[in-house]
Amino acid sequence: MADFLRVASVNVNGIRAAFRKGMGDWLDASGADIVALQEVRAADADIAKLVAAADAGGWHVLHDPCQIKGRAGVAILSRVPSLGHRVGLGALDAQEAVQSSGRWLEADFAFGDGALTVISNYTHSGEVDTPRQDAKWAFLDAMGVRMNELADEREHVAIVGDFNVGHRELDIKNWRGNVKRSGFLPRERAYFDRFFGPRGETVVGVDGTEGPGFGWIDVGRRWAGEVDGPYSWWSNRGQAFDNDTGWRIDYHVVTPALGERVADYRVDRYPSYDTRWSDHAPVVVDYRL
Repeated sequence: MADFLRVASVNVNGIRAAFRKGMGDWLDASGADIVALQEVRAADADIAKLVAAADAGGWHVLHDPCQIKGRAGVAILSRVPSLGHRVGLGALDAQEAVQSSGRWLEADFAFGDGALTVISNYTHSGEVDTPRQDAKWAFLDAMGVRMNELADEREHVAIVGDFNVGHRELDIKNWRGNVKRSGFLPRERAYFDRFFGPRGETVVGVDGTEGPGFGWIDVGRRWAGEVDGPYSWWSNRGQAFDNDTGWRIDYHVVTPALGERVADYRVDRYPSYDTRWSDHAPVVVDYRL
């Protein structure tokens, strides 16, 4: 019996297309116990059929589709059934909740002698000075509220998925060309300064604003250290993948107690451009039981 729980996360950019391109082979070989998916863009029946066809089989499926057809959608696959699950962020008004549906799915699992909450998160991509960016601000605000609630209530929590923000200059190869674009705006990055700042202490964000730190851990940065990347998303334009001109926007964001249990971290970068089954690569973390 393994002494760790393997949690993987990936934006599949449409699960049906991903499986046509080879996602099933990765799923079989991943050794994952829990797999969080974003941008599923499919119905319950589609997901169940695709997952059941994978050689390893035996997956339990939770799915929160977007109320706007053809968009978003998050899911969690697990080898054992969850102890319970919840969808959506509470600190949103009715219109914001519709726009943000299919973007936040929480599930609780047995973890050693206790429980682990895994959240599949798909933050809005945004677009500067448009309603899409307004929706992103509202989502980030609501995420912060929920993160504080979770930190008060639970010891072991992992928020994983596509956060659509590169926190630091190390997280984007061409950061200078993106400082005025959604995904690397100073105001967006300041949220992450606070998310990862010491809990309760005043944190000065990269945009100059001040606020209390939340005390969460960025597993990827802690594990990799002060290096470029490792990137998890590459544009389909030009030779971005071949040149490793990427963004690190897929995270495992965890409570401090869970951060102490990280045994391994990796990005399952594809061997070549033509073997990709998504424009994102899976991020895989082993947590000691």
